[in-house]
Amino acid sequence: MSSSRTRRIAKEVADIHSDNLSNIKADPVGNGDDLTHLKGSFKGPPGTPYEGGTYTIDVKIPNDYPFRPPVMKFDTKVWHPNVSSQTGAICLDTLSTAWSPVLTVKSALLSLQSLLSTPEPKDPQDAEVAGMLTRNPKEFERVAHEWAVKYAGAPKKETGEGSGGSKPETAKQKQKRSKEEEAAERAALYGGYNEQMINRFVWMGFDLDRVVSAFDYVGIDPNDGEDYELEEAYIGDITARLLGEP
Repeated sequence: MSSSRTRRIAKEVADIHSDNLSNIKADPVGNGDDLTHLKGSFKGPPGTPYEGGTYTIDVKIPNDYPFRPPVMKFDTKVWHPNVSSQTGAICLDTLSTAWSPVLTVKSALLSLQSLLSTPEPKDPQDAEVAGMLTRNPKEFERVAHEWAVKYAGAPKKETGEGSGGSKPETAKQKQKRSKEEEAAERAALYGGYNEQMINRFVWMGFDLDRVVSAFDYVGIDPNDGEDYELEEAYIGDITARLLGEP
């Protein structure tokens, strides 16, 4: 494994270990030294049939990471339209077309946790589950919770306890809120600067947080997140700042 990829993954794992708020976990398989194969985990989101369960994710890092997304699947069986109930395969844009080199294993795991709150039956990985959610949301929630108890160790709820069968409108509201939160998180990652402007330096091999810090240091105008062409002097100052940091 290339030294730059090794350093990046090691830093990502260390960042996950130092984060005591998100309850996201990730470690090399068998607690060994192979950083190309991780096991991640997170708790089922509150207010969902998965609440209280612990979901383990198999994470394999490709050779050209971070320019290609990690390959992830659920080890824990889960009843969800965007996850195969048989293989654990996942249908999620973040792990395919929407992947960006500035994203991390942690952000991908957070996206999977969010996916449990916002099922999308119109773009399913498991047609049977999607059909149940569309036709009978209460039955979907009942089965999803049964699986959470059986496979993820979630506490069993009494009849009538919990979310009690979301209406389609409620699911849409959750999905809209999730997308708005994701957009806000991405904007915060980029420090309010345009993503393409930051990514031009990230694609040169610099870490996202260092690029944002260099933009702040040099005094680049965020321009309300809109893209514009930087003057050569600013580009030189940013590059010098990036190369001059330890």
